Amino acid sequence: MKTIITFIIVFGILVLVHEFGHFFFAKRSGILVREFAIGMGPKIFAHQGKDGTTYTIRILPIGGYVRMAGMGEDETELAPGMTLSVELNEQEEVVKINTSKKVQLTNSIPMEMLEADLERELFIKGYVNGDESEDTTYKVNHDATIIEQDGTEVRIAPIDVQFQSAKLWQRMLTNFAGPMNNFILALVLFTVYVFMQGGVTYTNTNLIGGVQPDSPAAKASLKADDKIVSINGTSVSDWNDFTKIIQDSPDKELNLMVESDGKTREVDVIPKSQKSGKQEIGVIGILPPKKTGLADKLLGGVETTLSSSMQIFKALKSLFTGFSLDKLGGPVMMFQMSAEASKAGLNTVIWLMAMLSVNLGIINLLPIPALDGGKIVLNIFEGLRGKPLSQEKEGILTLIGFGFIMLLMVLVTWNDIQRFFF
Repeated sequence: MKTIITFIIVFGILVLVHEFGHFFFAKRSGILVREFAIGMGPKIFAHQGKDGTTYTIRILPIGGYVRMAGMGEDETELAPGMTLSVELNEQEEVVKINTSKKVQLTNSIPMEMLEADLERELFIKGYVNGDESEDTTYKVNHDATIIEQDGTEVRIAPIDVQFQSAKLWQRMLTNFAGPMNNFILALVLFTVYVFMQGGVTYTNTNLIGGVQPDSPAAKASLKADDKIVSINGTSVSDWNDFTKIIQDSPDKELNLMVESDGKTREVDVIPKSQKSGKQEIGVIGILPPKKTGLADKLLGGVETTLSSSMQIFKALKSLFTGFSLDKLGGPVMMFQMSAEASKAGLNTVIWLMAMLSVNLGIINLLPIPALDGGKIVLNIFEGLRGKPLSQEKEGILTLIGFGFIMLLMVLVTWNDIQRFFF
């Protein structure tokens, strides 16, 4: 249960922050956000705000979306011959259209629809109360709502509040805002993590910052501020040098040359074997030194965010040089990581959330149709070309990109299940 709650909180915050970026800048650009959803699949909660946006929580905690008027994924199907009902205001304008069998409107008029335009001319025409001898045309209010077949009530999307009606730079900023928010969240979380750790660690030194109690290092009388000069006769100058040797030597005796209080002494230590993923590594229980000043902590948050970003870029590069599903992870891996983080404590949960936030931001900027990066590429193409790609072609590209992502997600998820449960 602790793991499930950790997973939902971590994933929920990442999605909420990402989608809020799109939401905020869409609103600022005059674009109607028809729905702000956390989760996927059937809805379990819905509330329509005064701003015209319907806020929903859906049953599967594996994503979320901001449904902007006029975007490719925003569709409300009204087909000739459809049976629906309409609700009128005092001016005989349609203020609500109900296409759902799950919802009944007490003061509505049943209609068999013949024709409708909810974008430009704003009208709906059809046979009222089953009378096919005469059709009736109603004007549709600009701010009318439509109850879709699953029971979700959203605003209609007139052309003036659609995504394409906003200026190019506004649309580009709206597309970029989701990943941007993930980078901001990562920076905040990494900074909080550094403060919770009491400072920022630095590894360009051979200085020991601390020793864990009852560890091999403690039993060998190593202490804070000792310097490891060499291991088995090999000179070491920073943490990367000597931690690699230690990790590669589980249960093997190592001879350390240690400088302490201006004097040099020899220390023999046997690294304890510890499981890391599928490998056994050696550890002796030493901690790196920390910079504890306020400026160091603030700068440490920035540096950690940048170094994490570089790690992800290196991982992406390795995908192109040698693709393997084992280099990718989906919701199952996130659940596994949440389980380990929840056992380790709040610090690790915050670090994991920050790392995943950077990851989500970078992945979403990849130039793949259906991702934010693909949409930004289309925005740039529009700016160079002077006009947007046709909706049909953009829809095809988005569909291809979406299909690719779904296929990859299925393969990655199945691979994760095999890795962790079989």
